Amino acid sequence: MFNRLTAIFAATLLAATPLTLPAWADQDTEGAPTAETVVATVNGTDITLGHMIVLRAGLPEQFAQLPAEVLYRGILDQLVQQTLLQQKMTAEVSLAGRLALENEGRAIAASEEIARITGNALSDAAIKDAFEAKYLNAPEETEYKAAHILVETEEEAAALVAQLKDGADFAELAKEHSTGPSGPSGGELGWFSAGMMVEPFQDAVEALEAGGISDPVQTQFGWHVIRLNETRIKDRPDLEEVRPELEEELQQAAMTAHLEQLLADAEIDRTAGDALDPSVLNQFDLLEE
Repeated sequence: MFNRLTAIFAATLLAATPLTLPAWADQDTEGAPTAETVVATVNGTDITLGHMIVLRAGLPEQFAQLPAEVLYRGILDQLVQQTLLQQKMTAEVSLAGRLALENEGRAIAASEEIARITGNALSDAAIKDAFEAKYLNAPEETEYKAAHILVETEEEAAALVAQLKDGADFAELAKEHSTGPSGPSGGELGWFSAGMMVEPFQDAVEALEAGGISDPVQTQFGWHVIRLNETRIKDRPDLEEVRPELEEELQQAAMTAHLEQLLADAEIDRTAGDALDPSVLNQFDLLEE
């Protein structure tokens, strides 16, 4: 919305003076204004409170700092000015403008349909079932707390393993030799679970007993000497902790299923479009009339 606001609107807001709001501004619920309430008529064309609220909803957050009276006057003045300009157009809407209006209408309709579909997917029962499937009924997950020393060659790594077997302090060797970002903190990596580390590293960690030191392990980052400090079973979260995550997954699944069904049922012919060179997207001159 904001990218379509004109400089006239910004100037109107800045220059707007306080005004007395309509009498219905102080009314109780009974007889209160609705989206259909007419706030102005321009040469027979009604501007409603709904038009104003939609425009207000699309404004950047900084506009909320303006006094209500100033914002109200600025928005109403903007809509009046736009209506006058629309009524007194001396030429038809350009090809680019007409296509933009069609795109915007399509986008708004699609957005409202998306909101309907995703909203219907978020029943309490659906969220509860998703939570039980993903967390309560899932196998227990082990977490690992490990440290490592990263060096460039296998020989360096083997020498470090030998020193550790002779009783050298792991953290001190990491601070002295590790080229990884965890070196200054003694090589500590904190807690992680399966799939969070590259495969050779993860496999080596899972093969160790707590307190064990690995043989040299190669990854794309270099050669590692790994110590497994301890393991634990990952706590299962409460429903409210993961509700946003579950809601997003349910909404995405609902939209994916709906779109797949729409695509399966539709007759879509892209032959003409597929025959074009993709570079035509840059031919902005095609919009010139």
